[in-house]
Amino acid sequence: MSNRAELIVDGRKIQVSNLDKVLYPKVGFTKGQVIDYYIRVAPVLLPHLKDRPLTMKRYPNGVDAEFFYEKNCPSHRPKWVKTAKVWSEGNNRIMDYCLAQDLPTLVWAANLADLELHTSLARKKDVARPTMMVFDLDPGAPADIVQCCQVGLWLRDLLGKIKLNSFAKTSGSKGLQVYVPLNTPVTFDQTKDLSRALAQHLEREHLDLVTSNMSKALRKGKVFVDWSQNDEHKTTICVYSLRARQEPTVSTPVTWDEVATCLKRKKADLLKCRSDKTLVRVEKMGDLFAPVEKLKQRLPKKWEL
Repeated sequence: MSNRAELIVDGRKIQVSNLDKVLYPKVGFTKGQVIDYYIRVAPVLLPHLKDRPLTMKRYPNGVDAEFFYEKNCPSHRPKWVKTAKVWSEGNNRIMDYCLAQDLPTLVWAANLADLELHTSLARKKDVARPTMMVFDLDPGAPADIVQCCQVGLWLRDLLGKIKLNSFAKTSGSKGLQVYVPLNTPVTFDQTKDLSRALAQHLEREHLDLVTSNMSKALRKGKVFVDWSQNDEHKTTICVYSLRARQEPTVSTPVTWDEVATCLKRKKADLLKCRSDKTLVRVEKMGDLFAPVEKLKQRLPKKWEL
């Protein structure tokens, strides 16, 4: 039994299958529940996916089995799935990336067990121009998200000194991520140069807790401030995306007050958001990340740290 069904989503017919298939074995979370989550979170998720080339990370047999990345949009896609032509350095050719422009496309991708949605920091009309600068705060055990909160607050204050507002979200995995909306003309070289300088400054100021070096051997008990995501050929996990962890955790926006509370109480679980918790937060708080797509900020031409 393939457990096939047909969904009508915004007037589009979508064939779905194996809805009872468990994709998160530890908690019994099924493909049907994955699709349901993405349908329910779509009103706040879709604005962050729109016009951004999408790399799909697919887990056809669940989070404990093999996965694969899919950059080229599948040839068996429905005719209404939009794509964007982007040069892929890794593949050394032009690729047709999927664009998740609407709910039917999101449901179609979820049915392919695309648990994680990885997006470009730029939009299709100019893939060489990022709309934001991103820092991925990745803890090395025994450090966890609590230590990431401390580093995130230091980073927020540092950005504030150069007149840049920032927004925090959980990675949905181990760490915290800090986004700086720009939405003004800028290059990846500029965002990478500044993000590297800020990461190195934090490392100098807090050598006991921060590293800006990618070497995993140097991360033990520290937080790696990953500035390298600011690159035309890299992607980051989209806000509100599920993660392929033991539980269906979500990359969820959090307030700076929540970050400070997590640090003060030293309780990592305060910032652990499963899909159900994220939906409740959205209903209560709306989209905390809405400004990231619209707020216009310019990188300083000169800065002193």
